[in-house]
Amino acid sequence: MERRTFIAGAVAVSGVSAVGGATLSAAAEPDGSGSTADHVRGVTAITKVFGAGQKLVAVAVEYDREVDGSALSTSTFAVTDRTVTKVYANRTAELAERGSDGRYVIVELSPDDTAAALWVTQQGSGTGTATPSPSASSSGAPGGGGPKVGDSTPGGTIVAAKASLVQKGTVTTARGTRYPATGTTLTTDKVVNLIVDDFQQFTYDDSATGQTLKYNLFVPKNYDPRKRYPLVLFMHDASVVNVATEGPLVQGLGAVCWASPEDQARHECFVLAPEYGSVVVDDTYKPSTLFDATAGLVEAVTKKYSVDENRRYTTGQSMGAMMSLGLNIKYPDLFAAAFIVAGQWPSEQAAPLADKNLWILVSQDDDKSYSGENAITKVIQEQGTEVGTAVWDGQSTAAQFAADVRNLEKQKAPVNYASFQTGTTVAAGSGTSAHMGTWQIAYTIPGIRDWIMRQSR
Repeated sequence: MERRTFIAGAVAVSGVSAVGGATLSAAAEPDGSGSTADHVRGVTAITKVFGAGQKLVAVAVEYDREVDGSALSTSTFAVTDRTVTKVYANRTAELAERGSDGRYVIVELSPDDTAAALWVTQQGSGTGTATPSPSASSSGAPGGGGPKVGDSTPGGTIVAAKASLVQKGTVTTARGTRYPATGTTLTTDKVVNLIVDDFQQFTYDDSATGQTLKYNLFVPKNYDPRKRYPLVLFMHDASVVNVATEGPLVQGLGAVCWASPEDQARHECFVLAPEYGSVVVDDTYKPSTLFDATAGLVEAVTKKYSVDENRRYTTGQSMGAMMSLGLNIKYPDLFAAAFIVAGQWPSEQAAPLADKNLWILVSQDDDKSYSGENAITKVIQEQGTEVGTAVWDGQSTAAQFAADVRNLEKQKAPVNYASFQTGTTVAAGSGTSAHMGTWQIAYTIPGIRDWIMRQSR
């Protein structure tokens, strides 16, 4: 049985609901028709998801009249604890390459600011290792070091998206009315979460296991039940367990990248992202019943919507990568292809993977995942399946990664195995592990997603 979960009101830990209310304090300079503050109709926080997690990247201030964008500059507004990078007018509370006169003033902020991060781990904003994911365990022995199956301790927190700002310069309307600088403090009263807001939240009750799964689902915007669509399953790592239903959407790009307008323009598809209440699999490789419930969830969504059974795909990072491998072995007809990011599975069980379409990505500095994937690909080759291989620089530009993908595709192998060369996935002294650095990069490479979406069972 499946039921929709509705989220009402503000959730202090989620950052995906509007938080707080507009605050106007201190006296504003008069402009002859009331104070400047009287002309502000609302203030909206705008968030965006990066490889390191969701960040607050802009504030949209709505005025009562159209604003002349040519009179705006980065000094027009000051935002508490943030660096203003760009200011322009727009017709909607949205980011734009080029603004246009409208009622909204968009104040873009540096995503590199410490205060930008909305996904915060135990060791820092968007960068710490938090609770180690299973395949990042410090011990090479099964079960050593990492979280165990059933552990429900979250490794990260979702911070509410909010900001305070002051209009420091004059804002001029399109008709020439001047709204002078003011000491008024404006606080965001709404939140727009780019791409994240396009997902819906549901729960699924699996009759076979008795488990209930919370999950996020992106439905193509022009969904037509007369057509058949691909589906991508994304499974998160152990740091996201028991956070919030939206956790897999804000912790990194693993789910939302497939739902971006750019990807959907190339490949319309459903995107399914469960939120696990506890660790599903650890280094003993004996998963909880949430593992089988996930397979049931995929089948349930396939039946409810017009999903093409021959074009279902799976991906995940760390624990999610391990689950992708395990599900492909136990349920060989479930997926047409898999994108495996920083994970592993016992090589003695890997023979069925020789019949699958796989793209594997791992860092050579990630000892456990790297040695594990080497062992798996060796078994695949021993089964007679060709494996394309490449070593990449993790600091490559988007254009270089695109070329890397094309070169690996030229090997025309059903299994592609790319590893990031030593020392290139994370900056020295950053505090981020190569394990985590791998998935912060992996889902920024659209060519891999394009390859996955071309595969069919």
